[in-house]
Formats: sequence, structure tokens, C-alpha cells
Amino acid sequence: MIALVLAAPLPVAAAPRTAAARQATSPSAPTPPAPLPPRLPRDFHGKGKWIVRDLDITVPFTWDGRDGDSQMTAGGPQYPIWFTNLIYHGTLYTLTYKWPGLTEHACSRIPGFSLDDLNRELAGARFVGRETLRRTPQRQVNHWRVGVVVPQLPPGNYPRLPLALGDIYVDEHDRGTFWQVLQFGVQNLYDPELDEWLVMDTFQHRPGTVTLPRTCASP
Repeated sequence: MIALVLAAPLPVAAAPRTAAARQATSPSAPTPPAPLPPRLPRDFHGKGKWIVRDLDITVPFTWDGRDGDSQMTAGGPQYPIWFTNLIYHGTLYTLTYKWPGLTEHACSRIPGFSLDDLNRELAGARFVGRETLRRTPQRQVNHWRVGVVVPQLPPGNYPRLPLALGDIYVDEHDRGTFWQVLQFGVQNLYDPELDEWLVMDTFQHRPGTVTLPRTCASP
């Protein structure tokens, strides 16, 4: 902050500007470097809400990590939405127990996907800017955009399909603390608008609980 002091005019010359003032008005002032990209930690535990705005549904949400495995769980048997996503022993699992209009409840498996693979994708995220999440309490965050679009190259007038996009908001002082994520794309196929939010109320760096559902464990 630059303080302005009012005084009687000098008879010969104005008072010199401070170094901070010169830097603030200089057209060649350096742009602060972008922070490091998001990186999901090996161990964490968080609670919040899963929000599907076009369906007007908000359900409780937990996100846990333990020794490199991780699990998201939204809703429960008493809610209109209930699902779990896991990265477990190098495989990505999705099991949806309840969703409006859904009658199939199979466990989806994508082998060959680990925490390291996820963090490699996050390492290529684009920095959007520093922002304030106006909730209680307010949180200062770094906003990132990550996505998979085909084809990515060449540039120009080519039809492109956004397979998966995400806006990720991490704590400005800790890239491993995730406060908010917007997911958009084919991974949100059950939602008519193809977008869903997770909003965290807490995010602690301690081991959580990760449990592979019996349905996913069976061959």
C-alpha cells in the first residue's frame, strides 16, 4: 500500500516519489510469475457439498486420500444422488448407486490410472488467476483450468470436442488444498447440462478412509 501525505507545496520541486510508487506506475514492472499447478496429495480428508445446479440438487460430499488411493462420495441412500469415484491400486472406478432417471448401477473400471497419472494431468493446467471465493469464510485461491479436447492440434478452424474440462480452485498458499472444482464433459453424462460442482468446507492433510465397494471388487 502507498500512503499519500498532503503538505504545503514546495517552492522549488515536488517531493520525490518512493521506490514503491515508481514501480507501481512503471510500464515495465515485472509480472509476478504464475504459481505452481495443483497437486493432489497422497493423504487428505475433506467434507463439503456436491452441487448439480440444473437439477436443483445439493448433497453432502466427502473426499479422502490414503497412501495414494483416493475416494469421492456424494450423497447417500437417503438422497436423490449417491455415487462414489475412486482411484484405487492403479485403477479408476465409478459406481453410481442413485441418479434421477438412472436404472443401471454397474461399476465402471478404467485400469492404468493412478494418483501420479492424475497429477501429471494437473501439471499441464493453465493458470487463470488469483481469486476470492466469497463464502463463509472467504478463501483466497488460485484458479486453474485443465481439460482434454480432441483434436488439440493443429490450431485453426477445426471441429473440436471437449471430452473433459475442469476449473480447479486451490488455496493460494498450498496447491495441495482443493477448495472448489467445476467438472464439465462426458464424465458428467448423467447430468443434462454436463456440469457439476464440488465445494469443500474443510480440507485436512491427514489420511482419510478409502474403501473399494464390493460391487467393484468382484470380477
